[in-house]
Amino acid sequence: MTIENHHLHNEFPEFHDQIRELKMNNRHFSKLFDEYHHLDRDVRRIEDAVEVSSDEHLENLKLRRLHLKDELFTMLRKA
Repeated sequence: MTIENHHLHNEFPEFHDQIRELKMNNRHFSKLFDEYHHLDRDVRRIEDAVEVSSDEHLENLKLRRLHLKDELFTMLRKA
């Protein structure tokens, strides 16, 4: 099974410069960025069968990742 890479730079390549700028200069964005990437790593580890998790827990992680992605995207559009 191929696991999709949801790294923020892959999700929004057109915002590469804005991601870098906000990560360096906006504490809130940086915190959300880090949380997003930790969640993405956790999801990929479960999907790669490196870690065991219930389906419900995995879906909750994915849902939280999606909400963070939406919030980060909103911040990127406004930058």
